[in-house]
Amino acid sequence: MIQLMTTALTSLEHLDGGVRRITLCREDSLNALNNSLRTEILEHLEAIDRDPEARVTILKGAGRAFSAGYDLKADSSQGRPFHTADGIGSWARHAVEGCFRIWDLAKPVIAQVHGYCLAGGTELAQSCDLIYVADDATIGYPVVRNISPPDNQFFPWMVGMRRAMELMLTGDSMTGKEAANCGFANRSFPADELESEVLKIAQRVTQVPSEVQQFNKRSVHRQMEAMGLRTGLRSGTELQALATFTSSAQDFFDAVKSKGLDQALDQRDADFGDYRTSAKVEPDPEP
Repeated sequence: MIQLMTTALTSLEHLDGGVRRITLCREDSLNALNNSLRTEILEHLEAIDRDPEARVTILKGAGRAFSAGYDLKADSSQGRPFHTADGIGSWARHAVEGCFRIWDLAKPVIAQVHGYCLAGGTELAQSCDLIYVADDATIGYPVVRNISPPDNQFFPWMVGMRRAMELMLTGDSMTGKEAANCGFANRSFPADELESEVLKIAQRVTQVPSEVQQFNKRSVHRQMEAMGLRTGLRSGTELQALATFTSSAQDFFDAVKSKGLDQALDQRDADFGDYRTSAKVEPDPEP
């Protein structure tokens, strides 16, 4: 194993057989996604896509989480990794465009998910071609409780209408086992076996030549797009933007200003007794 690059935000490794592994390294914030981190992820992925020796990429998080979501303490309008037209709904459109930048890569990307995978973290995972999760992972989109539906409304496509409706109407989370059973993920494994199992799968993927693999990927994507996935996700961004103008969303934004982010998030989840409020050991950052 050769570690090629390490920054404060990511590491990039070369593994045997053309496997590349990107690790998110914002452990202190449970790998919350700010624009600097998103820029590095996309730069790594695009460089790997141009690398003739690379066959497949694994994307994982360091520490206790894959990613707890978008970093609400950061200014998401500044330093974006690519341009998205300004105006109402710009951020949601930007998030969906980021998904498709990964979706449209020639080489497969595998999400290796453990710990928290929340909100923007679920969007990042769903941008990948394969998802393998720890049995005890916590996967959900709590933002639907008081702000808006997701920026990237993939749930109906991936888990079906009834399960998607339940997730959207409650904001409840799934375990890794539940996520695999409903179609969010390919498979779940015990947490201590996840990395080795993902490496085995990645090595199997490398056995197919990249020149063939790119068409295998596109054949699945084209069928999803023919059913309207790309149009559906793009049209969902207007609903996300519209929802942020509700009184509930505005009250939350006001609470963040007056009480601070941590207290506002605690207030959101207190009646549900989950996420940050399930056990007051140490506060977790929130998407």
